[in-house]
Amino acid sequence: MKILLIGSGGREHALAWKLRQCSTSGRIYCAPGNPGMGQLADCVPIQADEIIKLRDFALDKQIDLTVVGPEVPLTMGIVDEFRQVGLQIVGPDRHAAKLEGSKSFAKDFMMKYGIPTARYEKAYDQKEALALLQTFSLPVVIKADGLAAGKGVLICHTEEEAEKAVEEILVDQVFGEAGSHLVIEEFLTGIETSVLCFVDGETILPMASSQDHKRIGDHDTGLNTGGMGTYSPNRVYTNQVARRVKEKILIPTLRGIRQEGMDYRGILFLGLMITKDGPKLLEYNVRLGDPETQVVMPRLKTDLCVVFNQMLNRNLFKLHLEWHDEAAVCVVLASDGYPEAYETGYEITGLSNVPDDVMVFHAGTRKEGDRLFTGGGRVLNVTAMGETVDEAREKAYAGVEVIKFKGKTFRRDIGLT
Repeated sequence: MKILLIGSGGREHALAWKLRQCSTSGRIYCAPGNPGMGQLADCVPIQADEIIKLRDFALDKQIDLTVVGPEVPLTMGIVDEFRQVGLQIVGPDRHAAKLEGSKSFAKDFMMKYGIPTARYEKAYDQKEALALLQTFSLPVVIKADGLAAGKGVLICHTEEEAEKAVEEILVDQVFGEAGSHLVIEEFLTGIETSVLCFVDGETILPMASSQDHKRIGDHDTGLNTGGMGTYSPNRVYTNQVARRVKEKILIPTLRGIRQEGMDYRGILFLGLMITKDGPKLLEYNVRLGDPETQVVMPRLKTDLCVVFNQMLNRNLFKLHLEWHDEAAVCVVLASDGYPEAYETGYEITGLSNVPDDVMVFHAGTRKEGDRLFTGGGRVLNVTAMGETVDEAREKAYAGVEVIKFKGKTFRRDIGLT
C-alpha cells in the first residue's frame, strides 16, 4: 500500500514511524517532510497547504491512503478535494474541521449539544469586547477565533492584561485573520488532559490518555506554546473520569457530528480540564495533537493502517484497540526565545549518542550535506518508554542531555505534574 503523509513536524515524524510498522505499508511519501522523516520515507517538496498539488501528486502516484497531520489543510478542505476524485484520505471534511478552525463555532456546537465547557462570549470589535470583559472574573481567557499555531490563547490575570490582549487581537491583528473576532472565556481551574480519538462518524474510539505541558517554563510558567512535552497515561484520567467523559462529552459530540451532517472519518482531539465539578471541554482539535502523538503512537499496539482502513469504511465498531502497558514521556527541545522571536541555523550534534531505547522525532530541523541544523521553534522531540512514567521520564532526559545545539531550551519537569 502506497501512503502519502502530509506535514513536516514532530507529530508527522511519529506518524511516519508508526505507519512504517504497518503490515501492509509499502512506499511512504511525506509532503514536505523533514530530515528525520526522510530516513523512513521519500520527502517531496509540496507544502501542506498546496492542496491541488497534493491531490494531483496522489493521483499521479496512485496513492492508496493519505494521512493529514496539521490542521491548516483540513480547514482548507483537503478532504473534500481528495474524496471528490476518489482518493482515500483520513480526516474530517471542511464543515467538521470548523470545530478547530473557529473557536466560536466550536463553543456554539458545545452549547447546542449540552457539552460541559467554560462560559463564553463572542466579540467582534474592541468596544464590544471591553464591555463583555466586565461580566467575567479574573483571571480570564481570551482566544483569537481562528487558527494561530497554538499561540492564540491568552490567560489574563489583570484588567490591563485583558485590555492589552483585546487590542492586540482585534486592533493590532497580531494573529492576522485568525483575530477577526475573539472569544472570551471563564478561566477553569483543574488539571488538563488530552484525549485523542479515532472517529468514523458512527463510532468514537478513544486512544490512551496523555497530558500536554503548554507553558514554556517549568512549573507552568511563562507563555503558552504549541507544547513543551507530554506523558502518557495521564495520572488523573482514571476509569471514573473516562466514563464521565464518554457520557458527557464523547456521546453528545458524536450526536452533534451526525445531526450537523459532518463527514467525520478522522481524528478528534479533546482538550479537557478535570475540574472539581468533573471534566469540561476546553477545545476540539480535528487532528492528532503535537506532541501528544509522540507518546500515544509508541504505546499503540494495534496496526495503525488497520485502524485507518476500518475508519474509512465506517467499521470502527469492529475494532478493539490494544495498548502497551508501558508509559511514555516526550520532552520537546526548542530554540531559545520560542514561542516569540528565535534564531535558527545552529548545528545539532550528539544524536548518535542517544541511547538505543530513546526515540528522537524531528520537528524543526534542516539538513545541509551530512550536518543537521535547527530550523524552527520546536526542534526535536525526545521520547522514551518505561514501566512507569518516572522510568520513562528518566530515559527521555538521558537522551536530552546528550543532544547539543546553541540555545537549546527545554522544561525539566515533564511528567512530574
